[in-house]
Amino acid sequence: MIRELATVDLAQRLSEGQSRETTQAIVAYIGDDPTRFAALFKLLQCGDFRMQQCAAWPISVVAEDNPQLVEPYLAKLLVYLKRDDVHDAVKRSVVRLLQYVDIPKRRRGEVFALCADLLDDPSETVAVRAFALTVAERIAGENEELKNELRLILRKHLPQATAAMRVRSRRLLSGR
Repeated sequence: MIRELATVDLAQRLSEGQSRETTQAIVAYIGDDPTRFAALFKLLQCGDFRMQQCAAWPISVVAEDNPQLVEPYLAKLLVYLKRDDVHDAVKRSVVRLLQYVDIPKRRRGEVFALCADLLDDPSETVAVRAFALTVAERIAGENEELKNELRLILRKHLPQATAAMRVRSRRLLSGR
């Protein structure tokens, strides 16, 4: 059973570690409240390495139903995709939430480039690369030049691609 969180419990619950129950409790507590989301985001920014990992997952889940809460923090979130010292869980959560957020026009080029770089990096996890493909493809939309850039990256990595990446790549590579 998910217990109701109090404001002071947020950091405490995150310090207990990652679990679906904890994430669901935090997401339920945040709801669509910008003040509560700001408190969670502060734990991502100011927490230690472990706290960042634990805060990133609920942030990405909140973004599914309430992407407007994430939009003011977009620039700060993108920084996590540029850093080498970020845990894979944080990077995965950030690129995952980008699927749900309306990316402003002024940021689309930057987000596309970041996602293309993640997709092109064979050392990235499959989840990060798969989410990056989804976000980059969404930004590319009907722009054939951007789609072609993604196709080049995908074809380069296709021989070593996992089944998950081949499935995600199929539509773009077929030209549909």
